[in-house]
Amino acid sequence: QVQLVESGGGSVQTGGSLRLSCAASGKTYSIVYMGWFRQAPGKEREGVAAVYTPEGSTAYADSVKGRFTVSLDSAKNLLYLQMNSLKLEDTAVYYCAAANSWSVGSQLSVHNKNFWGQGTQVTVSS
Repeated sequence: QVQLVESGGGSVQTGGSLRLSCAASGKTYSIVYMGWFRQAPGKEREGVAAVYTPEGSTAYADSVKGRFTVSLDSAKNLLYLQMNSLKLEDTAVYYCAAANSWSVGSQLSVHNKNFWGQGTQVTVSS
């Protein structure tokens, strides 16, 4: 099993920045994928950013490209999401996910993700 714990959420004004962290523990050697997802009230959970951990290749949702950056500290089993130029529509609960498999085209899909964190709230206000 793999445990994921997110931190770093909070409240920020539009245009501000936040950095989320996800700490992975347990059988992390089995993970080849880590990603960030978010779910706003009344909406489905959606993929935000992902990284293929063996190579570090990344994928982003169009809505966050150029504003968000995902990064991985493999030595510390930490996944980060640097969020800049935050918008009102970025308000959501952000979840970290991990998986034992990776496939091109499904990086931002909520399906086939083996492990999930409990989520951290990000609120952007004007």
